[in-house]
Amino acid sequence: MRSGQYWIHTLGCPKNQVDSDKLVGTLLAEGLVPAAGPEDADLIVVNTCAFIEPARQESVETILDLHAARRSDARLVVTGCLAERSGPELADAMPEIDLVAGFGASLTSGLFADPVPVTLGPRPSRAPSFDLLELPRPAAAAPWAYLKVAEGCDRACGFCAIPTFRGKQRSRSHGDLMAEAESLAAGGPGGQPVREIVLVAQDLASYGRDRATGRGARAAAGGGAVAPIIELVRDVSALFDRTRLLYLYPSALTDELAETIVATGVPYFDLSLQHVSRPHLARMRRWGEGERFLERIERIRRLDARATFRSSFILGYPGETEDDHDRLLGFLESAQLDWAGFFLFSPEDGTHALTLADPVPRSLAMERLRECSEIQDSITAIRRDRLVGERRTVLVDAPGVGRTVHEAPEIDGVVHVPESLAAGTLVELSITVSLGIDLEAELPGGPPTARTSALAGARSS
Repeated sequence: MRSGQYWIHTLGCPKNQVDSDKLVGTLLAEGLVPAAGPEDADLIVVNTCAFIEPARQESVETILDLHAARRSDARLVVTGCLAERSGPELADAMPEIDLVAGFGASLTSGLFADPVPVTLGPRPSRAPSFDLLELPRPAAAAPWAYLKVAEGCDRACGFCAIPTFRGKQRSRSHGDLMAEAESLAAGGPGGQPVREIVLVAQDLASYGRDRATGRGARAAAGGGAVAPIIELVRDVSALFDRTRLLYLYPSALTDELAETIVATGVPYFDLSLQHVSRPHLARMRRWGEGERFLERIERIRRLDARATFRSSFILGYPGETEDDHDRLLGFLESAQLDWAGFFLFSPEDGTHALTLADPVPRSLAMERLRECSEIQDSITAIRRDRLVGERRTVLVDAPGVGRTVHEAPEIDGVVHVPESLAAGTLVELSITVSLGIDLEAELPGGPPTARTSALAGARSS
């Protein structure tokens, strides 16, 4: 195939970003090069999200925007979750799309020929041309990178349709993950060595359960020998200055896993709680209750006082009562999470939630979301203020911007650092100012930055 230029626009979660990285590696291998912008590209790829209705709307709007921006002879390809979940409907409804490609399908079909809309059925009905999970990826462009350890999910949460289009959990082998991790740590042509690796999956703590048998299966379930996720974290953390884990189902966060995470030096716990009322969590087909969550959080804080906690919660799931909501408000006050996201329930085809009675009016759900957000915004601001005057090691992601262990990339706040610090630098800085969710930091004993000086002047006046 003759050379051309590509542009990829990625929507959704970090797992989608890893998929896009793998697609970039494939496109580069096929002779394409990155374009400066969508208007210059021969091939435009939209890697979509379909988790909830707002995500699907954003995907459609992005497709239309890129269609408007492209050249008349460019090809517009849509892949990702929306393509896999609603491929035929998407192709019928949007003639702007030249190709709808499900997971593992070639994106360059018809690139230099007349556009022919193509749709792929669900994975079981048509084998992909490659395994997206196992594709090589290009060198990282930043000093941090995601490492996707598994695809799909074996859980049956009442609100989630992901298993219907991502399939059951399919863990990568320990050896393949270590090979990719070693490649990222070493850097490569056009990239830089990765200093922080971020492990991601739909159900990260359950990594390896689908591959384990016998004694290994018992270990993966939390008994016997070392669980696969613990072995992976220990081995990966030997390669990087920082190892961070995202998306931990609370029942799978054993004491041993918590201790392993703390031992990496990045005591960051992203707990997928969704709610805290026990009867409501049962309606959600979820494990746990607020008191057990609080107990686990306190136990981890005793292990490391710097432990950072993030979670997400759904408001307006069918059957949610005022008592359920009050329990959530009380939990937020007690837990003092560093970060939290709140989302309105989205009814999804094929989920248990659609069979439930007692829908919550959207206006009431929105009111509950605002109440939660107001409480959490105040807590987050206070916890950020407490860091002022502390020293923290900062990883510089780009000139002027870095992160401590308290901030996950692309999700949490950032630390504004001196512009003179090169990307990839790990340096101890003094936290001088809290800017809401963001922080300002300086070299210890160094001159104040322009931003800090301006803030100090404003406060003194």
